[in-house]
Amino acid sequence: MSYTVLARKYRPQKFSEVIGQEHVTRTLQNALEQGRTAHGYIFSGHRGIGKTTVARILAAALNCRSSDKPVAEPCGVCESCTEIRAGNSVDVIEIDAATNRGIDEIRELREAARYRPARDRFKIYILDEAHQITDAAFNALLKTLEEPPDHIVFMLATTQPEDIPQTIRSRCQHFSFRAVKFDDIVGQLRDLVKREGIRADDDALALLAEAGDGSMRDALSILDQAIACCGGMVTADSVRNLVGAAPAHILEEVMQAVAQGASEEILKQVDHLISEGHSPTHFARQMVRFLRNATVAQIAGKDSSLLQISSEERERVARVAELFSEEDLTRHLQIMLRTHGELGYKQEQRFHLELGLLKMAHAQRLLPIEQWLSDATASSNPSSNAAGGTRAARPAIVGSTSSSVEPRRSESAARPTSISPFAADSARKSGPRQDSSGDALSGTSRVAAGGSGPARVVMGANALADPEEIRSNSPGAQAVQQIDSASSPSPINDTGQNPQAANTIERVRQAVVQALAEGNQRVLLSMLEAGEWSVSENELVIKVAESQTVVDMSLGADGRRLAIASASGVLGKPIKLKIVPGASIAPSENRSGGAKPNGASPASGRSRAENDAVVRRLQEKFGAQIRTVIDYKEKR
Repeated sequence: MSYTVLARKYRPQKFSEVIGQEHVTRTLQNALEQGRTAHGYIFSGHRGIGKTTVARILAAALNCRSSDKPVAEPCGVCESCTEIRAGNSVDVIEIDAATNRGIDEIRELREAARYRPARDRFKIYILDEAHQITDAAFNALLKTLEEPPDHIVFMLATTQPEDIPQTIRSRCQHFSFRAVKFDDIVGQLRDLVKREGIRADDDALALLAEAGDGSMRDALSILDQAIACCGGMVTADSVRNLVGAAPAHILEEVMQAVAQGASEEILKQVDHLISEGHSPTHFARQMVRFLRNATVAQIAGKDSSLLQISSEERERVARVAELFSEEDLTRHLQIMLRTHGELGYKQEQRFHLELGLLKMAHAQRLLPIEQWLSDATASSNPSSNAAGGTRAARPAIVGSTSSSVEPRRSESAARPTSISPFAADSARKSGPRQDSSGDALSGTSRVAAGGSGPARVVMGANALADPEEIRSNSPGAQAVQQIDSASSPSPINDTGQNPQAANTIERVRQAVVQALAEGNQRVLLSMLEAGEWSVSENELVIKVAESQTVVDMSLGADGRRLAIASASGVLGKPIKLKIVPGASIAPSENRSGGAKPNGASPASGRSRAENDAVVRRLQEKFGAQIRTVIDYKEKR
């Protein structure tokens, strides 16, 4: 007698033997006990998880001859049960809908359904891959499926229930099967290898379950191959070879090279894999799974139930998770997902795989733009400076949380100021980079510039600089001018005021500006900072260049509350805030006493943009250039 594969040999014959589908089997058993069986069923779900098997068990339960009515569990020994198990029952007809999908075949089925079963209670039609039936054929079956004879039961098994017309689905009971859990597959495989007298270690069984991807049939098929390959002992290495997976230690070594920024080591590992015949697409898929597991280990710990992998693999992903932060792992996973998607339709797959891995290594050296923007915002805040001194910038932390880059972090933390790789790259070049259409950074950066009236500055973004980490003693770092924080504002134009009153107004001004900056009131801050400030008894009056309409739109409840609270704290008494239009010139420019930049008018948007601390810092950090300034005040 010919050999029977494990998936057929150990196919469940009772509802209690079906694993992972308790929500389906329990419902069907209750319906059989209560006599509430339907005339049409749709079983949908992933491949190899028991749809056709449950349909056969249900057919056996309906026609079991051990009782005069349907039973909750078929006996498995009567003529009906044995014939259904062998697939030669006269009254249980299995139809491959993929090849019998036309209207003619459905017409024959409809004609045959008129006749009563030859021996059993019900004539049962099991349509496998039912989504392949044409729309015309479904329409021909519609009336029979809606009001079938009492002796007919239809069972439709499909992996794509959305392709079945809604008119058919609404006339059937729909059961959605779930992918079998990882632990359930491992337990079933362990039980089967014991029955077969085969030895298999836990790591090998875990690899089989992982390769099955929720399908019990797929896992059993690979187990059949492993037994044929290894004989009486199934090992993890033999399973990896069968499924074409790269050795587990290769994934860890690649990620260690990424953490260290060792591009040459990454290319050597890829060359080693390709020379051994591994598929770039399959390796990218492995890397996606590995990074996902490392991310879960970073977030929930290596012992989390979210990790459905072997104990050895848990240790590997835990070691990799220690090398990176959650943000780094998320970025790497996104890069590999995009790379895996591209490999499906790109030529020269090896080159695209190498590019994706190198992108991860380069991403280690990039600095979050939020960090530099926050530094720019802080530098524009006058109160953040010490009296007569400069603000010490935060040290730039380049890379991940890898232990291999901790020495670099220590060196960076010891430096008094942070120097951006972008600024250092600009200093290494002979002159400022010119903007072109081929910039690496797409789009433009938009920054709300301070000054008299809101203005939007559109700045061209240059290509990313070489992400090589900047050492404090490197030529590029020595060439970069240290970026000081914004200088303290000049004394206001205190015409008719004594120095003491001017000092008081200046302290009020600084307190209000700081409060608005911390409260993220950028538009209001831009308008008030350029106004003419004065204190009259219990009232703070700020004269601005904008119209009353702009004042009303910009001054919200939060902004007014912050300004009044900070000003009252400086003056030591409650005051009122009054903002009135009518300023003819930006006081910050009038106080500076300097010439008008580029011949622009003192209150022009370009002048305010060029003198804005945030814009200047962006120019120094990223080498950006001001292209267009949209001054809403002038447009009015």
